Amino acid sequence: MATESPAGELGAPAPDFSLIATNGQSCSLGELRGERGLVVVFMCNHCPYVQAALLGLMRDARELVAAGVNVVAINANDAVAYPEDSFDAMIHFAEKWQLPFPYLYDESQAVAQAYGAVCTPECFGFDAELLLRYRGRVDASRKEPLVDVPRDLFDAMQMIARTGEGPHKQWPALGCSVKWKADVD
Repeated sequence: MATESPAGELGAPAPDFSLIATNGQSCSLGELRGERGLVVVFMCNHCPYVQAALLGLMRDARELVAAGVNVVAINANDAVAYPEDSFDAMIHFAEKWQLPFPYLYDESQAVAQAYGAVCTPECFGFDAELLLRYRGRVDASRKEPLVDVPRDLFDAMQMIARTGEGPHKQWPALGCSVKWKADVD
């Protein structure tokens, strides 16, 4: 069943983190931030919503670098219940798709909880000061990629990079729920 993200608490600071990436390197929030912003995307390997939005997300990530905005993806799914989202599977996924951004593993799920992530793919767009200015979807894709749809994330981050402010109208993310471990509230 699809889950929709709640509205973001705009202006909230990005929770700090340091996580392992599929390339074996540890990455922190401060190291990942771009000069004009950062997008943190919660995603996973198996979700059909992620698969449908992935090419658009990759295109957007490549183009946002020119605006001074970096992108990072984080997988927080329970790998015991969903082995296709394990760290080893993430490594293969990143290689197969040649992801143009770091893909991090939140094994403890503490980072996803700190951000309040609820679904995949769910995008958190921060300004140069790492204050939340956008929370929502990549675009209107659902379980199938759509052509010629507004680039919600890209347009929002371009605006944030230029003005420091996000759009007034923000579309919630819709996707598979984050797969929480049984002992995580």
